[in-house]
Amino acid sequence: MKRLIRSAIIVASATFGAGVVLDPTPAAAQTKETQAERDATREELRAILASVGPRDDVAIAFRQSTQNPYNFVGNATGLANSDSLEVVISVTEYKTISFRVYPHYHGGYINLNRAKDRAGLMRKLLGYNDTNFLFFGADDTSDVFAGYTFTLESGFPNEAVTIVLRSLRNQDKYVGEMRPLIDGK
Repeated sequence: MKRLIRSAIIVASATFGAGVVLDPTPAAAQTKETQAERDATREELRAILASVGPRDDVAIAFRQSTQNPYNFVGNATGLANSDSLEVVISVTEYKTISFRVYPHYHGGYINLNRAKDRAGLMRKLLGYNDTNFLFFGADDTSDVFAGYTFTLESGFPNEAVTIVLRSLRNQDKYVGEMRPLIDGK
């Protein structure tokens, strides 16, 4: 019976998945941008951040990072649950634009290693990945972030970038839901 099931799975995979290659790292499937293309993408991003950032539904002043010329940073303040949301937007060398939104809570980042209930917080983040517009993760220092990544294969996504920028402040409500897992309050 196991052999029959295994054969059915192989046949279904061959039938329905023909020609589909899944790669968990989107950057690996991307080709590198030339320096000129990357510079042009950065300038398009700079222009949209300058026009959309000041809007009432975004309210974030973005500036070019002093550490990386392909990053823009800004902070959303005046939030109900977070001290602020630190936003880092990167123009990568692989034809993508990457958003990372780090909530600041009680004077610092939300860190998995300092959470009262680490396993519960990780489960909560995984659940948000199923229900939220942005995905959630933790960086290599275990700081929690919300993120979104655009590929630039079809050109610069002006309207889509605006939609993501308008969605950033919404991430604050999730910090309120995480609070019992972070500090027990």
